[in-house]
Amino acid sequence: MSALPKQYQRYAPTGQRPLHPAEVELRADADPIVYVPDPYNPARFVEVRRSQLLPAVPTPTRDLAPQPLIDPLAQRMAAGGVLGAGVGWGAAQFLTALASAGTGLLACALLLLAVRALGGRSVVNVRQEVHNHNRGFGRSNTTM
Repeated sequence: MSALPKQYQRYAPTGQRPLHPAEVELRADADPIVYVPDPYNPARFVEVRRSQLLPAVPTPTRDLAPQPLIDPLAQRMAAGGVLGAGVGWGAAQFLTALASAGTGLLACALLLLAVRALGGRSVVNVRQEVHNHNRGFGRSNTTM
């Protein structure tokens, strides 16, 4: 009997047996050979058994959305500072205007009281007449 598997026994000559049964390697039992770039010359490829290679690690997905130029938290803090400064400045302007309006109203009221207290009314009537006489060809005469 031959040490070859049953499927190959019919091709072996009668009485021929391999010296070492471990030397017989079937194609299905062999580890496939893959070609990888040579580390010393990337233009050349080297044969390597697949079992000797490290498993391929999938690269993690990347977020390709554009990143903001300024940190969003910093933007909110800056906006809060600008808002606070604007509200403070606006409140100061309003209070200053209110104070000056009060002073102006007081001055007007005192002026009116002083005019009434000083006496009667003086009436002044002004009448002015102007006559323009156009005589043609750009000549005109104005009298008062």
